Amino acid sequence: MRVAIAGAGAVGRSIASELVESGHTVMLIERQSQQFLPETVEQADWVLGDACEVSTLEDSGLQLCDVVIAATGDDKVNLVVALLAKTEFAVRRVVARVNNPANEWLFTESWGVDVAVSTPRMLAAMVEEAVNVGDLVRLMTFRQGQANLVEMTLPQDTPVAGKAVRELALPRDAALVAILRGERVIVPQPDDPLEPGDELLFVSSTDTEPDIRRALGVRGNGIEGI
Repeated sequence: MRVAIAGAGAVGRSIASELVESGHTVMLIERQSQQFLPETVEQADWVLGDACEVSTLEDSGLQLCDVVIAATGDDKVNLVVALLAKTEFAVRRVVARVNNPANEWLFTESWGVDVAVSTPRMLAAMVEEAVNVGDLVRLMTFRQGQANLVEMTLPQDTPVAGKAVRELALPRDAALVAILRGERVIVPQPDDPLEPGDELLFVSSTDTEPDIRRALGVRGNGIEGI
């Protein structure tokens, strides 16, 4: 893919390095000369300019990009970049960084954002995932809240131990996408049995999460017998 990143601070450069290593073509747009450091990610194309200016985006060829990432430390800038990328340049996928969780409600399709990434929220989710066993933890939200990545670690006394995946009465709008067991990543098959300690990853809509809890024998923060 061809990816444009607005903001060449520590976050933007880190993302650029990862994408370059994965074989993507990356362009970094930075308006502050002190952060314009092409030697830090030599394989990327660098543009010195304001990503909030249409002329800068035109000159840099934003219309040729498959993905735009608004990764500055200013939420207002990220929203403007996202809106311009989507409405003026018809970029297929726009990802925006949310610096202040209080602004998260703004990062929606109305502002051209396909995926909003809130570092504070993700860190909080990872902490919950590390300490909560036996209940769902929401790790990430996709498509402006229409779908979530949720996780549950099955406790030792889980009532679904030994049951096959096909026996779970999962709701229609929920899918078990992976089972993490020790160091293994298991793509679940209908006859795979569940074991205590398994980490189950689901993609689901928000309103189906109570049904997932019930399917796994969970009520609130406790375990419900089946």
